[in-house]
Amino acid sequence: MDKVLSNTTPLIALADIDQLDLLHKLYNIVVIPQAVMDEIMSEPARSRVSGCDWIVVEDIGDPSQRNDFTTRLHAGEVDTIILAMEQAADLVIMDDAEAKKAAKDKGLKVIGTMGVLVRAKQEGFLNKIEPVMNRLIQDGLYISDSVRNLVLEMAGELNNQ
Repeated sequence: MDKVLSNTTPLIALADIDQLDLLHKLYNIVVIPQAVMDEIMSEPARSRVSGCDWIVVEDIGDPSQRNDFTTRLHAGEVDTIILAMEQAADLVIMDDAEAKKAAKDKGLKVIGTMGVLVRAKQEGFLNKIEPVMNRLIQDGLYISDSVRNLVLEMAGELNNQ
């Protein structure tokens, strides 16, 4: 079973549109650091996320590693990257471009919420990505036109508009 960690934004974005269960269907268990849970607790989606027994909160082993990050990352992003390195994670789910770059620089495999949607369609958990993506956009998740088109192309939905 793959070791999958997530940052805050994908969890909140999917919870806000009632699609959080896609993560459970795809990955069974998702691990988050305490800093991510702390961020989630200040969000309206907190009850939907904190009520999932398949989202496991774990502490990072060496908090001094936070000093290795000089970029403008949030605490949840930094701790997600550290915990993923400590646990030799197979996959990290995060959306912020700077955080994704930092994670990739540390040798981690990273996808964003859109990557989760593509995999969910490939696995048969979504019939169409476009309506889900539109709900995410309406809910405030920024998705550039180029990313939107790429995701629709990957999903085989670009010419079906």
